[in-house]
Amino acid sequence: MEPVTTDDAPSFTDLYSLPIGQGVIHGETLYVAQLPGDPETGEIVGETMTEQAKRVLENVDATLGAGGASFDDVLKVTVYVTDLAAFDEFNEVYERYVSEPYPVRCVVEVADLYETSVVELDVVAAV
Repeated sequence: MEPVTTDDAPSFTDLYSLPIGQGVIHGETLYVAQLPGDPETGEIVGETMTEQAKRVLENVDATLGAGGASFDDVLKVTVYVTDLAAFDEFNEVYERYVSEPYPVRCVVEVADLYETSVVELDVVAAV
């Protein structure tokens, strides 16, 4: 396994003191998990789904890039949201990052996420 790190996305270990990597490459696959945190401070960016979707997708994009991939290489996305009623807002932002053929995607509504996060992403990409 090869860790993937970037200063352009929040570091879970440095900013949150959590034993979680930004990304890891195993074989020809890159695994990424991100939340809508500011890369420098770790503070959750925005209050709305639109604001947080933009930040979390930027964080994923930065981590993908650090691992030698892009959204064109994404195979699967799992989206965790605290309110499915706001999911249309997420899709409006998400569509700016992905293109056909679209990655496989699952959406999971959860009771709570880290601090004030309303969305988090788990992404698998080919490298």
